Amino acid sequence: MIMTPKFLMKTLSIILALALAPSLRGEPLQKFEKCVLVPAAWADGDSFGIRTPAGEDLTIRLYGADCMEWHVNDAADERRLRAQRRYFGITTAAPNPRAAIDLAKEYGKIAAEEAVRVPDKPFTIHTSFADAGGDGRHPRSYAFVTGPDGADLAAHLVKLGLARAYGVYRETPDARTKDDYRAQLADLELQAAKRGLGVWSRTDWNRLPQQRQDQRKDDEEIALAVGKQALPADFKLDPNTAARDELMKLPGIGEEFANRIIEGRPYLKAADLLYVPGIG
Repeated sequence: MIMTPKFLMKTLSIILALALAPSLRGEPLQKFEKCVLVPAAWADGDSFGIRTPAGEDLTIRLYGADCMEWHVNDAADERRLRAQRRYFGITTAAPNPRAAIDLAKEYGKIAAEEAVRVPDKPFTIHTSFADAGGDGRHPRSYAFVTGPDGADLAAHLVKLGLARAYGVYRETPDARTKDDYRAQLADLELQAAKRGLGVWSRTDWNRLPQQRQDQRKDDEEIALAVGKQALPADFKLDPNTAARDELMKLPGIGEEFANRIIEGRPYLKAADLLYVPGIG
C-alpha cells in the first residue's frame, strides 16, 4: 500500500501523538537456556508457555511463523482462521464449510502437538520481550526457540507445512538480518508446498488464487470501514510500544502493515517511520 502525502501526514500525526519512547523491540536479544514447556490447554503451534531455569513463567510468540488457529473463541479468531485457510487454499477442501473449518482446526492442533514434541528436552529461547499482544491472561513476547540440536522451531514448523512464513521478523540469534530470516522461511514454505506437506497436502491449487484474492478484498473493505471511523480527539499511540492490534486502529493500517511497523523499531525521530516499506 502506498500512502498519499496527505494521508501519510494524517497517520503520522496520530502515531506521533506521544513523544517517542525507548523501545524494548530494539533491545538486544536475551538468551535463556534450559527452558521447559508449560503445558496449557490454550497453547498452539506458535504461542505457548515456557518456564526459565529461574522459575519465571513466560508466554512466547514465535517470530516468523503463523500456525492455524484451533482455539476459535471470538470473531477476531474466526477472521484470522479464515485468512489462514485462504492463504493455504483449503476453504473448499471438505464437503461443506463446517467440515472445512474443522479440517483447518485439526491442522492447528497437529502444529501445537509438534511444537510440544520437538523441544522434548530443555531448550533455548532468545527474546527482547517485545510485546506480541495476546489477551490479558496471557500477554506474549516475541521469541526465537531453538531445540537441543540448535534447530529453529519456526523454521521446523514451516518446513513441515504446519505454519505459513508470516508475521514479525528481526535479526536472529546468529546475527542474520531479518530479511535473510524472512527469505529463509519463505524458501522453506515453498519447499513444503511443492512436496505437499502438512496443510499443503489439502490445497486446492486451482482455487487458491481466487481464495487469496477474496482475502485481499476483505482486507481492503476492513481498511475502508476502519478508515471512516473517527478516532477520539485524545487518541494517543506510541509506535515503539504499541501492540499490533493497537496499530491496526489507525486509518489504513492492516495486519501486514502493522507487522512492518513493529519490525522497524525503534523509532528515534519522526523521519524514521519513512523507512517502513509502503510509507517511504
